Amino acid sequence: MTILVTGGAGYIGSHMVLELLDAGEKVVVLDNLSTGFRWAVPEAAALVVGDVGDQDLVRTLVRKHAISAIIHFAGSIVVPESVADPLGYYNNNTSKSRSLIEVAVATGVKHFIFSSTAAVYGNPKETPVSEDADLKPVSPYGTSKLMTELMLADTSRAHDFRYVALRYFNVAGADPKGRTGQSTPRATHLIKVACETALGKRPRMEVFGTDYETPDGTCVRDYIHVTDLARAHLAALSHLRKGGASEVVNCGYSRGYSVLEVIAAVKKVSGCNFAVTRSARRPGDAAAIVAASSKIRALFGWRPEHDDLDAIVRDALAWEGHLARFKAAS
Repeated sequence: MTILVTGGAGYIGSHMVLELLDAGEKVVVLDNLSTGFRWAVPEAAALVVGDVGDQDLVRTLVRKHAISAIIHFAGSIVVPESVADPLGYYNNNTSKSRSLIEVAVATGVKHFIFSSTAAVYGNPKETPVSEDADLKPVSPYGTSKLMTELMLADTSRAHDFRYVALRYFNVAGADPKGRTGQSTPRATHLIKVACETALGKRPRMEVFGTDYETPDGTCVRDYIHVTDLARAHLAALSHLRKGGASEVVNCGYSRGYSVLEVIAAVKKVSGCNFAVTRSARRPGDAAAIVAASSKIRALFGWRPEHDDLDAIVRDALAWEGHLARFKAAS
């Protein structure tokens, strides 16, 4: 049995590939390398450069490699960008996901794991937010992911096809062994940006919005270590293989930190006091989103091992140093 990982050359996808290989799985990566990197895919995994929306290509891969499950990461993830380019996001995140799901059904791939997002909740009335909360995304990014969740639910009712959709909260950190990490130029992830600033890769960083209804006026998020997230996918795959039903689960720690608290943690761990400017809110940003994570713990037996903000920051900083050396040598 082989696992097809779409977007496996990207940030989260490359961590997933490592976890699968460490678990003894056979892996094929499909990535167009628009934001991913060829070097991020280990030699033990087969890399195919192509588009997830190319149905003929996906069909060929499924048959050639006897694909038994698909883990789908490929997509666009920047909230403000989605506000400026909604049609691009509906094409990349929704239309291409539909094409992929169609091929899975047609070729008999019965297990599908989807990279969804907490953005489907929008501005939740209560926090921590549970999976049965109202779904009211405030950005095309969130809506594009919710539309794919709905397609998966409808497809699973109509066909012999089961899925798990994992609603990520804020993913951060890097592989503790230093094998991969967030490497995208001009990334917008807060901890990534703060680490780059601490190491002098940026002259300063911006805080977008200081007038939210939160304790210090800045957005509050639940930060999950990328390795714990990848292992949540492994747990979801095990659930499906055991005959488990289709499920939607949150992936977070049930603990929130504000933007200013994260910046303070990066300054403490790095020992650098860098410049921070304050700017207006960005469109599409919710004030506070923290996960209720009891469902994934109870259903899949998932237990995070890196639930510590300082540890997340240390791994992110270590990867930034490794990335600088890698670029200097290449």
